[in-house]
Amino acid sequence: MLIIFGGLPGSGKTTLVRELAHQIKAIHFRIDSIELIRDCVPVNPPLNEAGYRIAYAIARDNLAIGLTVIADSVNPLSITRDAWREVGQRAKTSTIEIEVRCSDASEHRCRVESRTVDIFGLKLPTWDDVIYGEYHPWTREHIVFDTAGQSVE
Repeated sequence: MLIIFGGLPGSGKTTLVRELAHQIKAIHFRIDSIELIRDCVPVNPPLNEAGYRIAYAIARDNLAIGLTVIADSVNPLSITRDAWREVGQRAKTSTIEIEVRCSDASEHRCRVESRTVDIFGLKLPTWDDVIYGEYHPWTREHIVFDTAGQSVE
C-alpha cells in the first residue's frame, strides 16, 4: 500500500507519519531528508523537483517488493499529488491520500516558529513561507486530519 500524506509545513505530517510508520512497520519517505541532495549538487537551474523524483523511484522499488510506503511531503501541487498516485498505479497497489491540516492559525504559527531542526542542514520554513507559499487546494476525495488541539495519539 502507498499512503500519501500532504499538508502545509507545521501541520503535523511528520509527527503522524512517524507514529503510523512505527505502528504498521512501513517505509517512511520524507522529502525533507531526500531534498538535502540540493546542497550536494550545485547546478543551474536548481534541482527543484529532484527530491520528489527520487522519492517516487525509491517508493516504486519498495512497493514492487511488497512493502508499505508512507510518503511525507508538503505535496503542494496537483501535479505532485497526481505523480504519487501514478506511483501506486504503476506498482499495482492501493493508495490512500491524506491531507494534514491545523485549523487553528495561532497554534499552527506557534508550531512553525518553535520547530527545531531534526535533519542536519535543513532550512525550516518561516511562517511567511507557510502562508504565502504555493499550495493548491485538493480537488479529489481524500482523508483530512485536523491536528489543531490534538496529540499524536
